Amino acid sequence: MLRALVAGGSGYLGSAIVRALVRRGHQPIAFSRHPLTSPAHLPALRGDLRSRTDVADAVQHCDAVCHTGALVSQWRRRSRHFDEVNVEGTQHVIEACRARAVPRVVYTASFLALPPEGRTTTLVANDYQRTKVAAFGVVRDAIRTGMPIVVLIPAVVYGPGPATEGNLVSRLLRDHLVGRLPGIVGADHQWSFAWIDDVAEAHVSAVEGATIGAEYAIGGENAPQMRMFEVARSVTGRPLPRRLPLALVRAAAAVEELRARIGGPPPFVTRGAVEIFSYDWPLDSRRAVNDLGYAPRPLESGLRAVIESLDAHAP
Repeated sequence: MLRALVAGGSGYLGSAIVRALVRRGHQPIAFSRHPLTSPAHLPALRGDLRSRTDVADAVQHCDAVCHTGALVSQWRRRSRHFDEVNVEGTQHVIEACRARAVPRVVYTASFLALPPEGRTTTLVANDYQRTKVAAFGVVRDAIRTGMPIVVLIPAVVYGPGPATEGNLVSRLLRDHLVGRLPGIVGADHQWSFAWIDDVAEAHVSAVEGATIGAEYAIGGENAPQMRMFEVARSVTGRPLPRRLPLALVRAAAAVEELRARIGGPPPFVTRGAVEIFSYDWPLDSRRAVNDLGYAPRPLESGLRAVIESLDAHAP
């Protein structure tokens, strides 16, 4: 049995990793600013990735640390917040694990920190992407200095649960099914979709014994964005959403950002999001399949399960 700290343990992916660790006989500790009380009354620590002291205290006596904590958002009024959580928070985890000689660290990177299909360089379309690229650089530098880190790079993680920014597929499908989605941009661009519990199990496998220094893409079926709405049509009969022209949505995003900067609510869409949706983001998960026993759930099966669950998680 391993004692494993899960940084970001109350988030959508982090809480799934906590559950997966329990299923496999380990002792997880959820670390976050707002830890949830689990039904099993598992250990939880309240702390902030931005605090060196909080992180240093949390990693003591741990056999492994899963660092999945991040600020996931397309926009914040104070952009520095992304740097504090995503970059400096990652630095704090690495520093603390080095000082406490933690035997294994599993870092959850973002596929948006990789170049999209057809490019050799990464994008910096928004503050989330910019800081996840920077954090990935911090992790790779630490690996080169001998830190025992394994990197997992999940695709678009989806599954049942609250329709938050961390669960984008549920959010898009919910908005479409209740008539709040005006349309989609980049309908034919490829994405990779990974079922939440499959991604969580891959993290536990990495904790148990993946190759130190390795980077594993944790994807699934590579499919056009429109595929999720085609499945929704087959389940519910609702017509496909409109395809919105890039130029039109980009102009609308500029207006939304201006409105937000002068004191309005957060923008419904940003120019950075439009840029991201204008590329293909496929992943090749064969290394994870071979080394971690990763077995991604078929996309249609997963999407049907999400659609059936939406009523239970309606706002």
